[in-house]
Amino acid sequence: MGILSELIKGLRVTGGIMIRTIAGNELVTTEYPKEMRVKPQRFHGRHVLNRYPDGMEKCIGCELCAGACPAQCIYVRGEDNDPDNPKSPGERFGYVYEINMLRCIFCGLCVEACPTEAITMTHLFEFSTTNREDAIYTKETLLMDRRGSVPHMFPDDELVDLDELDSADGWVRATAPSGVAAYQGIEMWQGTPGPGDWSPEPTQEERDRLSRDRTSDG
Repeated sequence: MGILSELIKGLRVTGGIMIRTIAGNELVTTEYPKEMRVKPQRFHGRHVLNRYPDGMEKCIGCELCAGACPAQCIYVRGEDNDPDNPKSPGERFGYVYEINMLRCIFCGLCVEACPTEAITMTHLFEFSTTNREDAIYTKETLLMDRRGSVPHMFPDDELVDLDELDSADGWVRATAPSGVAAYQGIEMWQGTPGPGDWSPEPTQEERDRLSRDRTSDG
């Protein structure tokens, strides 16, 4: 009898939750793709190769991102700049840049390793493919144009929110590198052309105040 009573107790909890879910009172399922998830500010999505505000490429072909990648999914080849028509401010630029998205674990170590802020991550994660070749992102796919627009391999994809490609990497907006509070509120990274916001993220006090305001308004 004891086992039966415990079973009934468990089914009572399960059945109650099921009824409330069916009624919509405690529905937690997101109706994707009708309803898109709101990404956290530091979400690790698809990569982008950045330019300086004057249009020069930030990548100098140093290959530090490839060396830091634990999945070995990045392949970079540098080449010397043409003195009369340089691609980047340095002596070299990234002539070949490829990322194998099938291997990438989206850890963001490439972003941290880059000395010129050339590679960052956006909020886009809708980029599934039907063959392996399309999962190899080349420089042409990754590099933003001189206006700051980031290309997408499948721009006609109904699930793609192209605005997510314009969102600057939340990690680069962190305002206390290495935990040094003196850097709070100071923009540590140079921006890019286009709509991407590279301003420092709000302080904890500002986030708490906004949260309280939303709660009081609700």
